[in-house]
Amino acid sequence: MNSSFDGTPWRIEVSISSDKLEAYMDFTRCEETLECSVDQLEALLRSKSVVYGIDFEQLARIAADPRSFLSSKVPVAFGEKPQPGTDGTVKTTVQTVNNRKPVEREDGKVDYREVNTMTNVKKGERLAFRIPPTAGVPGKTVTGDKIQAKNGKDVRFKVGKNVVADEENLNLYSLIDGVVSITDNGKINVFPIFEVNGDVDYSIGNLDFVGTIVIRGNVLTGFKVKAAGDIRITGGVEGAELEAGGSIVIQGGVLGHNKGVVRAGGSIRCAFVQEGHLDAGEDVVISQSIMHSTVKAGRRVVCVQSKGLIVGGKIQARESVAARIIGNAISTGTIIEVGVLPELRSELANLKVKNRSLADHLQKTEKALNLLDQVALSGNLSSDKLAMRIKLNHTKKQSLDEQEQIRERILQLEKSLEDTDKARVEVNSTIYGGTQLVLGRYHRMIKDPLQKVYFRIEGGDVAMFPLYP
Repeated sequence: MNSSFDGTPWRIEVSISSDKLEAYMDFTRCEETLECSVDQLEALLRSKSVVYGIDFEQLARIAADPRSFLSSKVPVAFGEKPQPGTDGTVKTTVQTVNNRKPVEREDGKVDYREVNTMTNVKKGERLAFRIPPTAGVPGKTVTGDKIQAKNGKDVRFKVGKNVVADEENLNLYSLIDGVVSITDNGKINVFPIFEVNGDVDYSIGNLDFVGTIVIRGNVLTGFKVKAAGDIRITGGVEGAELEAGGSIVIQGGVLGHNKGVVRAGGSIRCAFVQEGHLDAGEDVVISQSIMHSTVKAGRRVVCVQSKGLIVGGKIQARESVAARIIGNAISTGTIIEVGVLPELRSELANLKVKNRSLADHLQKTEKALNLLDQVALSGNLSSDKLAMRIKLNHTKKQSLDEQEQIRERILQLEKSLEDTDKARVEVNSTIYGGTQLVLGRYHRMIKDPLQKVYFRIEGGDVAMFPLYP
C-alpha cells in the first residue's frame, strides 16, 4: 500500500489475521525518512476497516520513534475472543450407594470398614437440583464485527422410579420413603425395601424385586435373588445366584461349591469367598480370604484386613488388586490379572479363537473353489457345480468381511491392553511362588516368596518395587 500524509511519502502495509482478531502494521517497505503521527496511523487503520481494539500506546511508540520499527511487522489492534457459556449440571444432595467411598484416615490409609451402604430418604426430600447453563459472551473483531459465542448445553434430570421434578424443573424430589440408588447411566431412583426375616429357602422361594432386598438370614444353594437396587444379607451365601443393579453386602461369606454367581452393578463386600464366583462393576472388598474362586471387578479387588489371603483361582480387576498374602507355601496356582476390564479380556480370547476357526474355514473354502475353477477351465462344469461355486464365493466374501471386523475389534482390544497406567498389584505381607501376574499384556511368574512389594508396568515389563521404602 502506498499512502502519503502532508506530502511525506511513506509505505506502511496493514494486514488482518484470518480470524480478524489481530491487525498488524508492516514497516518492511518504509524508508528511513519515515515520519508519522498517532492520528495519521489511526486514520490509516480506519481506512483499512480496523476500528476496534486499537492499541494507541503502540501507535504512540511508533510515532515517537518510527525508525526503530523499520523492517518489522507490529501488532496494533486486538479483538476479543468469544467466551463460551458453561454447561448445565445436576448436583445430588444425598450420598448414594454408587458414590460412597471408604473413609481415608489422617495417616492416608483407607479404612474399608467405615462405609455405609444404604441411603434412606423421606417422602418429599430433595434428591438433586439442576444448575442451568449460562449464555456465552460474544466477541468482537478488529473490524468491529460481532463474533457469536456458543451457549452452554442444557442438562435434564434422569428421572427414575418414585421421583418427581418441580414445575420449574430445577429440583428433584422423592415420592416415597425408601433408598436412593443411581442406576442406568445416572438415572436417580428411590426404591422401597423388601425384607426377608430369615433364610431364603423353600419357604420363601426365588426373589425378583424392583427395589432393595434385605435378607436377615442366609441364601441357600440353588436359589436366586435379583434386585434392581441393592442386596444386603446378614448371614452367608451358598451356591446361590445373586444379582443386583446396585451393590451387594454380605456380612458372612460366600461358600459357593463352584455353583451360582454373585453379580453386582456396583460393589460387592463380604467376609470371605470360597469356591465362588463374584462379578462386580466397581470394587470387590473381602475382609478375610478369597480361596479357589473367580473374582472380577470393574475397578479394584481389596483383601487386606484380618487374614487378607488370596489363594487359588483367578482374580481380575481393571485397576488394582491389594492383599496381605497371595498364594501359599505349597505354590498353589493363583492368577492375578489387572489393567483391563475382565469382560474385554474374555472377549479378546474368544475373538482370537473365532478368528482361527474362520481362517481354517476359509482355507477349506479356497481349496474347494480352486478345484471348481480347474473344472471350469476344462469346460466340464455342471449346473450343480456352478451353483456350488457361486455359493462358495458368497460364503468366502462373508467370511472375509467377518474376519476383517474381528481383526479390527482385536486391534482395539489389544490397544486397550496398553492403557495400564493404574494397573497395580499390592502385597502387604507375602506373595508366594506359583502366582502368575498379568498386567495389561505383560506377564510375570513368581518363583520365590517376596515380602511387602507392589508391581506395576515400567519399561515394557512387570516391575517390582518395595511397598514401604
